Amino acid sequence: MTDQPPPPTPSSGSGEPDPSVPSSPAGNPGHAGPPPGWGSGMPPAGPPSGPAGPPSGWDPAQGAWGAAPPPQGWAFPPTGGYPPGSGPYGGQPWYPGPPVGWYPPGYGFDPNDALVTPPGAGVGGWFNRCGGALRRGWRQLVPIMLLTQVLPAAVLSVISLGLDPSAKWAPQAESSASPVLPDNFVADLLSLLVILIGGSLLVGLVQAVGWAAGTRVITQQAAGQPVGLESALRYGLRRALGLWGWTLLVSLLIGVGFCFCVLPGIYLTFALAMAGPVYLFERHNPIGRAFRMFHDRLGLLLGRVALVFLAVFVGTLIPGVLEGVGTSALGTDPFASAGTAAGAVVVIGITAVLALPAHLAQMVGLLVTYAEQRAHEAPVNTAGLAAELG
Repeated sequence: MTDQPPPPTPSSGSGEPDPSVPSSPAGNPGHAGPPPGWGSGMPPAGPPSGPAGPPSGWDPAQGAWGAAPPPQGWAFPPTGGYPPGSGPYGGQPWYPGPPVGWYPPGYGFDPNDALVTPPGAGVGGWFNRCGGALRRGWRQLVPIMLLTQVLPAAVLSVISLGLDPSAKWAPQAESSASPVLPDNFVADLLSLLVILIGGSLLVGLVQAVGWAAGTRVITQQAAGQPVGLESALRYGLRRALGLWGWTLLVSLLIGVGFCFCVLPGIYLTFALAMAGPVYLFERHNPIGRAFRMFHDRLGLLLGRVALVFLAVFVGTLIPGVLEGVGTSALGTDPFASAGTAAGAVVVIGITAVLALPAHLAQMVGLLVTYAEQRAHEAPVNTAGLAAELG
């Protein structure tokens, strides 16, 4: 017996070790071993004897145990899994679906980008961005195309029709019993070829102004930066000469391909379709870059360019047929009289305007296709493309 009072019993959850309970081998107080019923590789023999909630001493906010051991059947983390953003794999997106936050903010892919079709958006996303470019910029694009595409093509058609020597050759061929070449056949043919080739070169230079100006309008408006018609045309004039030179080289390669065989020409037409946008945005090696883009993503680029060329083919075939029918109805020499000449000019002008959708489809479709190809190479957005365009 002693006159000293017994030592106080520590309360549950105080964190002080109980002297009557032996320490665990790791030195952690309050854990004498596995819970009752826990055998070697065997589950507990019966239902847990403790309460269904967390034990006394467990602080969910602290994530630490108090003095009391967890009851049998209690597991961490609580039922329902880890909270969002925590756990061993916190913040990781689950497959399937695109990764979220893959690239830094402001530089990566934006699913709502007005010009760049992100990888995985498919042909539907491509169509949406083409339509959006037309809806935003048609007020500037239509006059640009009329001035730089429709009007030069109509003027060249009128000139070629007026200088066509076949109207003089037909009476000579009918009056001669034996098939002989008409008088001045070679001189007339060479004169016509020189005029057509020279006129085509000049038309190509004017068209290059329109391609560069339209590209600036589409890109700037997609980036949320307004651009006027005069500013776009000034930009087109500044970039037209270089674009025209590369276009001539591409056209020469395609022409040589068609001379050797049709298939090489078709292949070069598709493989070099991105040369113009590459020059405007990257300013170097447009032919090599266009080839690399084509071969790196053959199916994707082939499908997009095929859609563009199909729209251009249909959009130019119908006006071409109408022009041929309309001018042939005016006789073999429509410029023989003022009335038929005026009729020929009206027919050519109307059919040239009817080809306007084809010009728009070609410019918008190829530009959106180029932006999509860039997105497959590295993260890019419209603001970055607008900065590259200058």
